[in-house]
Amino acid sequence: MRCKVCGEDACDRHGFFIGKARKIETFSGSSPPEIFVGRWNYPNVYTGILSPSEYGDTSALSSPEVWHARKLSIPDILANRNKLLYARSQMNIKKLDAKFTQVMQEVAMTHKSIAAEYKLKKPIQKNHEHDFKVPLISHAAEVKSVELQENPCVKPKVEYLVNDTEVKSKDALLELENSGLETSNMIKLLSAGLLGLKANRKLVPTRWSITAIDDMLSKEKLKEIKSYKELAQFRLFHASYLGNHYEFLLLPNAWSFEVIEISLKNGGVWHDHESFFPRTAYADDVTGAYYANRLAVTEYLQKIQRQASCLVLRQISPDYTAPLGVGILRQVSREAFSKQPETPSSLDEAYTLIQSRLNLPLTHYLEKSTILETYGAQKKISEYF
Repeated sequence: MRCKVCGEDACDRHGFFIGKARKIETFSGSSPPEIFVGRWNYPNVYTGILSPSEYGDTSALSSPEVWHARKLSIPDILANRNKLLYARSQMNIKKLDAKFTQVMQEVAMTHKSIAAEYKLKKPIQKNHEHDFKVPLISHAAEVKSVELQENPCVKPKVEYLVNDTEVKSKDALLELENSGLETSNMIKLLSAGLLGLKANRKLVPTRWSITAIDDMLSKEKLKEIKSYKELAQFRLFHASYLGNHYEFLLLPNAWSFEVIEISLKNGGVWHDHESFFPRTAYADDVTGAYYANRLAVTEYLQKIQRQASCLVLRQISPDYTAPLGVGILRQVSREAFSKQPETPSSLDEAYTLIQSRLNLPLTHYLEKSTILETYGAQKKISEYF
């Protein structure tokens, strides 16, 4: 069979791309950079580095920010993901002194592609640990050792906070956000056990890191937002990417938040919400997308220094053929708020605008909404104080 990478027949170097387990003792290439910490068998988890067998700028293989900015298609993203090999090792989350973990941490600290050579213990095979919050990882192999072939490029703020073992992870993440570090880079730092008090540092499954950062950053913003004046008019935002269409309706009211998702593929419906007071349980229906959406909303409200109720409607079309992780939902949500809003004069006008962009009756959403059920009838939060 001809190799999809180099074109040679029966190629051993790139054997994992044609779906067969082949004994490849070594390979080398530039990690995008990307690391992944699994959650199976916690606290003794698989952890490792993802890298293709090619050099150069490989950021398009990993970054949801790059995928969205370049408007890559699902086939393009999957083709890119299929180039990555997950060179991994199983270890306890507290074992940060292991040599492999330390190299992985260096990869997590950099924001640019970094070259390395990998020596493997076993043949490359299909990776069976899947998580819809994280982009597809197709190929995995147990790693014997990894050696960086160049020095990692690390931003001064990242290096400073990684070395400061007396600052809490929440405070470190807020500083990193203020410095302009991308959310995906913060996720890697937290997963690799590089932030927080020295005694508390440990590897964190990537799935948990994603939600933890979206949740924590938005909660911190809400502390300010809840003291702002209420928005004076309706504002409506929308954006679409890869079969995911979003409508964000801001209502003149105290803070509350609701996400309703409906799939055109199978009729599935997912729904979570919160009032002015913080929710005390995980949004286990909408799951990670809830926190990614909330982060985008709070970024906008903090920017305009207003509070509002926000109704989020997501329509998932059959075009969304593969789960690509929460990162793309965070980016399409941010895209919506980067545009000038529509300013309908009434709810009915807002409904008309929203319906013009949906493929199913808006009533499917409205009849499930907790926010709309009480909007206009509930007391203002200011009346309680």
